[in-house]
Amino acid sequence: MGKIKVAFLFLFSFFSGYSVSAQQVEVGINAGGASYLGDLNQYNPVKISGISAGVFAKLNFDPHFGLGLHYNYGKIKATDSHASNAQFRDRNLSFYTPLNEVSLLFDFNLFDLYSYGPKRRFTPYIFAGIGAVLFQPKTEFKDEEYLLRLYNTEGQSKSYKNYTITIPYGVGARYKLKNNWTIFSQIGYRSPLTDYIDDVSGVYPKANAWTGTSTANPTISKALSDRSGEQTGVYLGDPGTQRGDFRKRDNYMFVGIGISYTFVSQKCFTF
Repeated sequence: MGKIKVAFLFLFSFFSGYSVSAQQVEVGINAGGASYLGDLNQYNPVKISGISAGVFAKLNFDPHFGLGLHYNYGKIKATDSHASNAQFRDRNLSFYTPLNEVSLLFDFNLFDLYSYGPKRRFTPYIFAGIGAVLFQPKTEFKDEEYLLRLYNTEGQSKSYKNYTITIPYGVGARYKLKNNWTIFSQIGYRSPLTDYIDDVSGVYPKANAWTGTSTANPTISKALSDRSGEQTGVYLGDPGTQRGDFRKRDNYMFVGIGISYTFVSQKCFTF
């Protein structure tokens, strides 16, 4: 919760300079769940695997359009050993990671909630924008935790970056409790420009793939790359065979509910 408080103070400070000239400034918090769609969960985009929480500050330019600065935190994970697909269970990979995301989002309200004395209290809305996300995929192996990107599990010459651009988009609904207070619920998908949210992307490397690379430990790298034989002793990750799926990007999702407070200026919206 400490990170959320710091982020909230930053967002409020960022937008406070606009409060004099802006028609309306809105701040809010939200909480819910996070899911992931990628190499270890290929078919269920709404499978919640962790928590999410966030804060935002937004300028409402008119009753329909707004621009917000958002911070969202989430946790996602996936484990092959729990999969219904026997092929995934045989692969036996796993990961978990925190997600720290900052984004700029435009949103559009279908109905007017913000003009003085509106007749409507409910509106659907859509949003989209651009952001950046920080991720750190980890796993447990022999009762030890490993930061996967340091071990180049697919034989990369150097570790991939643990941050990337992300494209958020989604839908939601708002309900106005009073003139200043609004509750909302939303679902938002993210398309980050990476396939390594889960540390899985390409093919199984050759046995000597880590020679001359930046890996922290070649022996551990090999063990983390192919975990299929941990229970049976028969390893299935033949060099050059597919380790993940063929999609070029992982995706993640935040879903939840929240509440916001709108600072209404004395000046009404003008058209």
